[in-house]
Amino acid sequence: MPATDALEEVLSHIDATLPQATGRLLKLMRIPSVSTDPAYKADCAAAADWLTEDLRSIGLTADTRPTPGHPMVLGHAQDCGDGPHLLFYGHYDVQPVDPLNLWHRDPFDPAIEDAPAGQVIRGRGAADDKGQLMTFIEACRAWVAVHGRLPVPVSVFLEGEEESGSPSLVPFLKENTDELRADLALICDTGMFDPETPAITTMLRGLVGEEITIRAASKDLHSGMFGGIAMNPIRVLARIIASLHDDQGRVTLPGFYDGVPDLPPEIAAQWEGLGFDHKAFLGAVGLSEPAGEADRTPLEMIWARPTCEVNGITGGYTGAGFKTVLPAEARAKISFRLVGEQDPHKIRETFRAHVRAMLPPDCEVEFTAHGASPASRMSIDHPAFEAARQALSDEWPREAAFVGSGGSIPVAGYFKSVLGLDSMLIGFGRDDDQIHSPNEKYDMESFHKGIRSWARILAALAR
Repeated sequence: MPATDALEEVLSHIDATLPQATGRLLKLMRIPSVSTDPAYKADCAAAADWLTEDLRSIGLTADTRPTPGHPMVLGHAQDCGDGPHLLFYGHYDVQPVDPLNLWHRDPFDPAIEDAPAGQVIRGRGAADDKGQLMTFIEACRAWVAVHGRLPVPVSVFLEGEEESGSPSLVPFLKENTDELRADLALICDTGMFDPETPAITTMLRGLVGEEITIRAASKDLHSGMFGGIAMNPIRVLARIIASLHDDQGRVTLPGFYDGVPDLPPEIAAQWEGLGFDHKAFLGAVGLSEPAGEADRTPLEMIWARPTCEVNGITGGYTGAGFKTVLPAEARAKISFRLVGEQDPHKIRETFRAHVRAMLPPDCEVEFTAHGASPASRMSIDHPAFEAARQALSDEWPREAAFVGSGGSIPVAGYFKSVLGLDSMLIGFGRDDDQIHSPNEKYDMESFHKGIRSWARILAALAR
């Protein structure tokens, strides 16, 4: 049978069986697999077992693998066509639902709802990441149902701790390296550029988190008795924070931009063609003007440039009313998003040296580290990237784009450093899916066309 006809039969089957596919997703979403709360440990195990059985139902040899935390799910297709061996990754754990009173329905009683832009699947895990991972599994199911096998070799790897820092992930990768070997990893935990434009994420920013505490006097002081003569840690902290950027929005730490690459011209042209409306993007949250590096485009700022941001400041009296006090200490949480070859450990040490150099007499500083991961950048020279981009373009109204992500997805970096695998990040989430927030949703169009998209990608990679 010609490859085009083979694919069309699969797409028709997906369309005809969408209600059944949706029903399976709703069943999975009803399992409250909150990985951060020990009270849901049994539910996480139940979600893993459900997925294991579902993979077995489409012919994969699959097992639930124990870890010191929540279990992994690992499955392998047995009878496949020729092509690159693909390792698909998703995560079945979800965020806590608090604050519960802001939900319009029980977050673990999902349902299909009507919305202004069409029907949506409402409930915790709809977009992050149960709906996303099931798009791939349903595409595999359709191929097997129509043709009896998958067009390329496929392994499926599902994690249960992504929302709690993935403490078991790297040890599991190292212990099972041989079994996890593949030619290319597929990760479905990202989104569309806009509702009509699919995207393949090829850049992920790294992250360094630092908490600093500045201490001076041995106790809080009366500002009338000690103001002016005693050092105020908030003033010290404010001066340090203000020193981290210049008037053009650049970070001032020495060597901060070492390893930051220029944007390739072909990618810059593709991004320019996306027609990103930064005024609408900022206007949606009550802002108007970009505040980053003055000589960079808005999309560069979000996707391809490093940042230094203050995420929180505390110190002194912050309760109701007024209290004239000089605090004994002040704290700040500061994060750095990294790109290219920036070294997260070097950034941390440079920041700490900068803070220490600005401390006046009678002050001391304590640092608390909150993670450090490098950026990930995928080479689009791999022929699978262009094949997948064309397959996505065939499914959606607008041509697919190679994009960056302002966030961090550490698993892509781990696949590269531990398994030597490049990753292709393709997802169908939308900016308004409210992941990690009350009333999370996943558009039915994202779910339906997401399944069709993966079916097309599997066919394209087989060719």
